[in-house]
Amino acid sequence: MEISNLQRFPQFADVIADRCWHAWWTDSGVSLSQYRAHLDPLIEGGGISFALVAHRDGVYLGSVLVIENDLEARPEYMPWIAALWVEPDHKRRGIAAQLIGMARQEAAARGHQRCYLCATPENSAYYATRGFTQIESGVSGLNVFKI
Repeated sequence: MEISNLQRFPQFADVIADRCWHAWWTDSGVSLSQYRAHLDPLIEGGGISFALVAHRDGVYLGSVLVIENDLEARPEYMPWIAALWVEPDHKRRGIAAQLIGMARQEAAARGHQRCYLCATPENSAYYATRGFTQIESGVSGLNVFKI
């Protein structure tokens, strides 16, 4: 398995958009094509935001985004690890942990010593066991973490 910046493998942008939109955005009023367009700046580079993709032999395994803001209620926190996705057939193989680790390393290399993440209460234990510290709860129904 390899983890790469989406800039190197832009062909994965459509599948990332599909997975993320169906997981979190279907009821948002944002269309799939609008969500996909939000990935273009991550491919172009520059700024805070970037995307990482896990893949093997041209097959998408998962991805993670690092973005400027993932929770409108907390604009003072930046950057955010967001949209972590691993394909169902590849879960429980450490891919998510590797994606998080690489996202954290790249954010640090870009000068961000701290990252934030929001999670549902059901998913919060996963992040707590991976080094994230919960700093708030119940913000728009989500828990907020830092690492």
